[in-house]
Amino acid sequence: MTGPTTGQSCCVVGAGPAGLMLGFLLARAGVRVTVIEKHADFLRDFRGDTIHPSTLEVMHELGFLDEFLKLPHQQAVKLHAEISGQQATIADFSRLPTRCKFIAFMPQWDFLSFLADKARAFPNFDLRMGMKVSGLDRSAGRVTGVRIINANGDEETISADLVIGADGRNSSVRREAGLEVEDLGASVDVLWMQVSRREDDPAKGMSHGGPNQGLILIDRGQFWQCGYVIRKGGFAETQAAGLPALRAKLAAVAPLPADRFEEIASWDQVHLLNVRMDRLKTWWLPGLLCIGDAAHAMSPVGGVGVNLAIQDAIAAANILAVPLRTGALTDADLRAVQKRRDFPTKATQKVQLMMRSRRKPGDESKSAGPPAFLRAIGRSRLLPHLTGRLIGLGFRPEHIKT
Repeated sequence: MTGPTTGQSCCVVGAGPAGLMLGFLLARAGVRVTVIEKHADFLRDFRGDTIHPSTLEVMHELGFLDEFLKLPHQQAVKLHAEISGQQATIADFSRLPTRCKFIAFMPQWDFLSFLADKARAFPNFDLRMGMKVSGLDRSAGRVTGVRIINANGDEETISADLVIGADGRNSSVRREAGLEVEDLGASVDVLWMQVSRREDDPAKGMSHGGPNQGLILIDRGQFWQCGYVIRKGGFAETQAAGLPALRAKLAAVAPLPADRFEEIASWDQVHLLNVRMDRLKTWWLPGLLCIGDAAHAMSPVGGVGVNLAIQDAIAAANILAVPLRTGALTDADLRAVQKRRDFPTKATQKVQLMMRSRRKPGDESKSAGPPAFLRAIGRSRLLPHLTGRLIGLGFRPEHIKT
């Protein structure tokens, strides 16, 4: 059933960190904005849960920091790795020129709910959940709106001066737009799961490398969030080998008792992250712009994807708010957003590629352990502060325009 057409200055597709931050900032600047999200709520686990110092600084600039930090979270001033059987610091945030010199690990649904509540305070902001994109409207070579379908199957068109694709690495907006993607390749996938945390467990979240795989442990207070690296496309093979084999591999590289992994009793507790690294060659078309993972999918290295997406949103709001509010948006404005964010995207992906092991899981032809770049960081006193700056702030941190 085809429904009515509604008009907005901007329609943002995707209520993730980038989409909600952009929607909030545009509404705050007086732009009429609708944010649509295909899910009915924010309650999905194993999403990007790292809130970096640069994002916390933005919360301070908005006047929200104290309230925000009252939400449940854990703080990490340093990130550690086990290298050749020894603990090493691979990122140190203690010297950053920010108010919060730590990464906050916070469930993404709490972060998104916080942003949504702040945005709803503006009458020109509309958040619509449970809406799927069915296509883009075009006229005279320009994107003029987006067609959406609700849970009842009713279709509606939202016309807009600008459509923003902030709907993640599997973006329907960028697919419908036909934007060209440059694939940077990925040799691994990650299995996410969780096990309980106990008082006598190690006190810090650590990243561990084993002979054929890597294990990431993130301290989430009541439990450990575990990320286990497997060969790209190897999930079916891992499943065929059985849960006991997976539990044994986890126990072999984790600093936890082997019986802790008996808590993983079903494949329903194991969530596959299909790792991709790519970026759009051009982020925009007349009337359309992609940001965040829709413009550049990042690997999990450093957990920087959420941070980079939020920085995109801030830059986009700073550049686009006035043209959108005054009805003076041009292609040059969209081009300016990509120009502003292109360097930090490419530089961050370059660092991620450098930190990636050249040895594929299961390949015995190369030496075991983390890549030489990571080992060099672990041996240095200075480099962890440099990586702390790159992870915590990025290559071009953005700030809120008043």
